[in-house]
Amino acid sequence: MGACGQRQRDPVDGRIYQNLRQPSPGLRTASTARPPALFQTPSNSITASLPTLLTMNRSLSVRSKKESGSTEKSVPKHRFTMASLRGMQQPDLSKKLFKLIKTENHAIGAHETAGRERAAIASQLSEWGEATNDDALSEISDKLGVLMAEIAEQEDVYAQNLEEYRGVLKQIRNTESSVQPSRDHKAKVSDEIQKLKYKEPQSTKIVQLEQELVRAEAQSLVAEAQLTNITRQKFKEAYDLHFAATIERAEKQILLAKQARRLVNLVDDTPIVPGDVHHPFEHMEVARQVLNDAEDELRAWTPNMEPIHSSAGNLGAGAMPGSHSIASEKRLPAAEAQAAKDASPAALP
Repeated sequence: MGACGQRQRDPVDGRIYQNLRQPSPGLRTASTARPPALFQTPSNSITASLPTLLTMNRSLSVRSKKESGSTEKSVPKHRFTMASLRGMQQPDLSKKLFKLIKTENHAIGAHETAGRERAAIASQLSEWGEATNDDALSEISDKLGVLMAEIAEQEDVYAQNLEEYRGVLKQIRNTESSVQPSRDHKAKVSDEIQKLKYKEPQSTKIVQLEQELVRAEAQSLVAEAQLTNITRQKFKEAYDLHFAATIERAEKQILLAKQARRLVNLVDDTPIVPGDVHHPFEHMEVARQVLNDAEDELRAWTPNMEPIHSSAGNLGAGAMPGSHSIASEKRLPAAEAQAAKDASPAALP
């Protein structure tokens, strides 16, 4: 038999399991002891009052009622890196989303770490069960370890799916960064006009700047429309991925946890008197069938959730509707319409 973590094929039905112990046959994993509270019946007073406790003091919004800057106190601090410097250089429009994406990266890393730790715990549980010299605990801890290792695997898959969702958020951030220069140019031209009107009301440059402002406003109009279209489309796409991944992880881990509870139920904890011994463990085939059932349920799992509908399928070039006509729909003056048409083919990232 290979090292810890090697997979082996069941000679009975050909299924492949992971051997979490060293050279001993079977499948093993690890876990820490669960608190005695887990053995309480569902009818105890704490469990019965849980729904009431969960609804107390529920907030309807996570936004701070204070200044926006005060929300930083609730965000965990991370060490200074080159990414921190990039965040300082982000345009104002994309700074908040940049921070969200960066924090999400730390959260994804935490899920990956949790998955690795859970896999290690599964292996340690299996090794501990073998060391007890109790045939029931040895067999059940081994099978529990397999299920716990699979639960850990689902955590890692969840982290990978979150990375995909994070990539979609980056597309919104990049679009925000692309729109910022358009806003800045429009504001700059407007400020120059106001300064000239105050200092040199008769300056001929005012007319030129006003024409430039018309073009800047038209380009800004197109950029803002592109930003809105892309932001809404990618927002729905990102959180479709996010919550689909959350549902998948939750449902698969629930399946595995229910099968794990079946295994725990096979341990006879009837007290014995000194000098007496427990009966030999007689549920090895049942325990193996639990693993078979868990594998079958995972293989048969299919997503069953409300779909996220999208009307963004008709977006054409420049993140605009395919039949969009700027001059007719917006009723722009001829100069603005021409400038908008010139700007519209330049689709934002």
